[in-house]
Order: sequence, then C-alpha cells, then structure tokens
Amino acid sequence: MLQPAPPAAASLAPSRLARLRALPRREGVASFYYYDAHFRNDAVKILPGEYFVHDEDLLVMTTLGSCIAACLWDRQTRIGGMNHFMLPEGAGKDSSTDSGRYGSYAMELLINEMLKRGASRMSMEAKVFGGGQVIGGMNTINVGERNTSFVLDYLKTERIPVVSRDVLDIYPRKVCFLPASGKAMVKRLASANTDALLTQDRDAARKAIPAATGGGSVDLF
Repeated sequence: MLQPAPPAAASLAPSRLARLRALPRREGVASFYYYDAHFRNDAVKILPGEYFVHDEDLLVMTTLGSCIAACLWDRQTRIGGMNHFMLPEGAGKDSSTDSGRYGSYAMELLINEMLKRGASRMSMEAKVFGGGQVIGGMNTINVGERNTSFVLDYLKTERIPVVSRDVLDIYPRKVCFLPASGKAMVKRLASANTDALLTQDRDAARKAIPAATGGGSVDLF
C-alpha cells in the first residue's frame, strides 16, 4: 500500500525571520525583525544606537533626522552593515547601552563586526545618509552638520571610500540597505508626521550643548 510522501524538507525548516528572532540578543545589535510588504522582503529596523551586519539581502532599514546612518559593504566578501548614531562623540558618562549612539563608537562597532565576519578594510566602501537640519532655528548647534563632518572625516582617516551620500539639507530620510549586494535606497520624507524624529533630534541637540564642568573644561555628552 502506498504511503503519503513526507513533507518537503523546506517546509519543515523555520523561516529566515524565525531563525533571526531565535538568535541570542546581543547588546547594540538591531533585533526588530519584520516582513516589509512594500519590498516583499524580510527586514530589520535599526533604532538609534544600534547596528546590524549580514551576508544576505535582508532589508536593513532606519529613519533619520539629524542622525547619521553609515552603510559599509565589502565588495570581496559581499558582507554589509549599517549603524545609526545621534552625536559624534560622548564624554564617556553614558552606560554601555547608550554608547552606540555616538559616532566614534558606532563606527568602531560596525567595522569590528564586519571584520569578525571576514571583511577587510581594504575592500570596504561606504554610503552615508542623514544629517538633516529638521528642526528650524538651530543653526548654532547644528547636530546634523557636525554628525556629517564627523563621519566623512572618520571614513577618510580609515581610508574607506565614500561612494554615495545623501546628507544635510532639511529633510528627514528613510534609508534601506541590502547588505549582500551593497545596494542602498533613500527616500526624503515630508516634514509632517515625523514627531518621533523631532523628539529624537531635540534630545540630541540638548546633549550637544556644551556644559561647563567643575574643572572648567567643556565636554560634549
């Protein structure tokens, strides 16, 4: 008597999203996984202070105001990653959970994770997004301009060429990155319905205002 065929092996395997969600949580690594109906692809959303590195074309997405997202891609190993930071540097007074919010540490986290996965600085290239002045009347402490100058200088020092950028101006942005192919997409958003970004930028601007310490020096924190 013929027996029914067993289910195909593929149907028994967990989906990519299920596999990603089952991974151990690591400090600073983005973990908000979802299915993006517009791009018809599995996706991960990066929040301020987070980063993500992968070797498949999972959609990596974030939204930016004055913050910066650096997308790095190794053209040899086809490994890519993105971060999202709020300020160039901190004074070291924040907890480790906040350190990825500062560009100096966020860039280190992203590069080191790519190197761990086999990437090489010699074959990395960068695409940079964000740094918009989305809050009017804040020219004297333009966080977006400072963030942009920082990341471009950092990448120049590290000899990682910037092959594409969409920075500064007054627009919030939505950025999508495919880490295996290195393709990046950016959409400039209307200023309406960006309350969360404005709150985020006001917080960054508040932290960027110099504060005198007891020793008379000025720190950014």
